[in-house]
Amino acid sequence: MRISRSGIVVLSLATIAAAVPVAAQDTVIIQNATVLTITKGTIENGSVLIHNGKIAEVGKNLKVPSGATVIDASGMFLSPGIIDCHSHIAVEDQVNEGSVAVSSMTGVGEALDPEDPDIYHDLAGGVTVANVLHGSANPIGGLNAVIKLRWGKDAHGLMFEGAPPGIKFALGENPKRSNFTPPPGIPPRYPQSRMGVIDVIRQAFVDAREYRKSWDDYRKRTAAGEKNIMPPRRDVKLDPLVEVLEGKRYVHSHAYRADEMIQLMRLAEEFGFRIRTFQHVLEGYRIAPEMAAHGVGGSTFSDWWGYKAEAYEAIPYNAAMMTQHGVIVSINSDSAEEARHLNLEAAKTMKYGGMDETQALSMVTINPAIQLGIDKRVGSIEPGKDADLVIYNHHPLSVYAVPQTVFIDGHIYFDRKKDLAARADVDKERKALLEKEKAAEKKSEDKKSDEKKPDEKKPEEKKAIEAQTPGAPTPDASKPAVAKPDAPNPDASKQAPPKPKPADSKKDYSKKEDQKSQPPEPPKPPVTAAPQGSQQ
Repeated sequence: MRISRSGIVVLSLATIAAAVPVAAQDTVIIQNATVLTITKGTIENGSVLIHNGKIAEVGKNLKVPSGATVIDASGMFLSPGIIDCHSHIAVEDQVNEGSVAVSSMTGVGEALDPEDPDIYHDLAGGVTVANVLHGSANPIGGLNAVIKLRWGKDAHGLMFEGAPPGIKFALGENPKRSNFTPPPGIPPRYPQSRMGVIDVIRQAFVDAREYRKSWDDYRKRTAAGEKNIMPPRRDVKLDPLVEVLEGKRYVHSHAYRADEMIQLMRLAEEFGFRIRTFQHVLEGYRIAPEMAAHGVGGSTFSDWWGYKAEAYEAIPYNAAMMTQHGVIVSINSDSAEEARHLNLEAAKTMKYGGMDETQALSMVTINPAIQLGIDKRVGSIEPGKDADLVIYNHHPLSVYAVPQTVFIDGHIYFDRKKDLAARADVDKERKALLEKEKAAEKKSEDKKSDEKKPDEKKPEEKKAIEAQTPGAPTPDASKPAVAKPDAPNPDASKQAPPKPKPADSKKDYSKKEDQKSQPPEPPKPPVTAAPQGSQQ
């Protein structure tokens, strides 16, 4: 168990991993499913053979190898795992390094949290791969991390081995800080305008080009045999930008407005590289031919618009219109919750734009795989590809579709039946942990209340002193005794008057007889000292 930053009790990975164990078999065959290959059509009553984490065969009436685990998927649908091209899961509170305009020296891969429950939640929605991006606070942000949702693995175990590296750029309101006010005493950060944003990006590539030239010159001189040459100083901020110039690192740019996207494409062409994807790209329909000519993909929302000034001109037909002009389009989430039903977000393109089933499903499978440069490994059901698969109880474009089993690399990372069966045990453990936490808090409070304060006597000591000298202050043995008037007794009025002294046994016969009849004088009340501050 651990306590999250928000104070919520989060069950240990061991608890949930035990509830949903990973299959250990090397060979698995899924039979009698409607297989949605995406790139090779649909196979009714088809089978898929998985061996050592890879898809070995796809077709009908496949022979079952000896010792293989057989999964009967009669009446169900088998599709490739969903790929989310824009995600921020597993980087809680670490998504932005917004203190500088260029933060290319940072990377979200160094801040991945493998215990983020959103990984498991998205996995349960059929997501198997996510492009985890830096935020959009900077014109040039940090490096990305393409991950597989291998719930239960450590941060290194989440990484998609061999995925081309990328970097996040951003245009518009976010990098020019339209919606951010710095704390008192902190000066505003440059840039503060759209022209400032493009200036920051251009100057960064000017510096990167000069930095690359200095290294090229050094290598040429050393190759020519020159000795005692000092290499250029290493600059980890410019290293990724040199990789962009050399086509070794993809640029994924947050963008909304058409004019800004045109600006960035022209700047990239000026420096000899291409933008890989525009993220959000809500006005992509306005410049779809230009995007297709540049070769940039569009990773957009299904039907979000009007939520801020940059989104006022968005339309739900955006994905379909870009597709019709030859742009590779994906539907992304930008939200851990949205990712849980990306299959339904893709289905909306059938209503808004008339996409067919294969085109719609491609927007959350093969198309984002192409945009991330991993389409040789995932995105479709073909022999030789990673066995990242989802079994649905209904067609994945149906509102009734619920993932039943999710495979990553041929292993089961989510099984709905086992998940449902384990929920009672998980709830029981959660309640027990909460009760234990409450008991510990109560014990701590009781201990604090019993602790003796430095200048305060214990209750039993007070009672003993009061019994010895009622109404008097406790003397301090370390100080000499000083004579003081009797302290006032607040209960004096309740005490009985003192008894009169007994009469003298010797009688005085010299007094008159009539004195005998006079009553004795009443006793005088006890004398008490006046309280301090009173007037006598």
